[in-house]
Amino acid sequence: MKKTQSGFSLLELLVAFSIMAFSLGALYNASGGSVRNVSDTRNYSRAILLAESVLAGRDDVEASGWNEQGAFQEYQWRVTSTPWPDVVGGVSFHRVSVDVGWQDGQRHRNFELVTLLPQAKAVTP
Repeated sequence: MKKTQSGFSLLELLVAFSIMAFSLGALYNASGGSVRNVSDTRNYSRAILLAESVLAGRDDVEASGWNEQGAFQEYQWRVTSTPWPDVVGGVSFHRVSVDVGWQDGQRHRNFELVTLLPQAKAVTP
């Protein structure tokens, strides 16, 4: 009488474990990337809110320009302005740039928000 063995051979088990190890490695890598993406999105959202808050503090720019910098929590911000060459409807404008930077581990990240603001009209006595 011939005996037949049922079950898996050692080679089949090694192949199955190898496939499982590669699959788990890819799954861990994908989930780790998702956590990093959430952190990046949070930091960029905060930088955008900070830049918009700095801009909301002014309705116009003096003729001499707007150059200011500061810090809020782990974010550093800098505002610079340059006169815009075009005059629209008798109103001069300034190109205003708000640059917000922060440290993300070993990398420096930054976000720049650029807009046009009208130049403040000179007050005549």
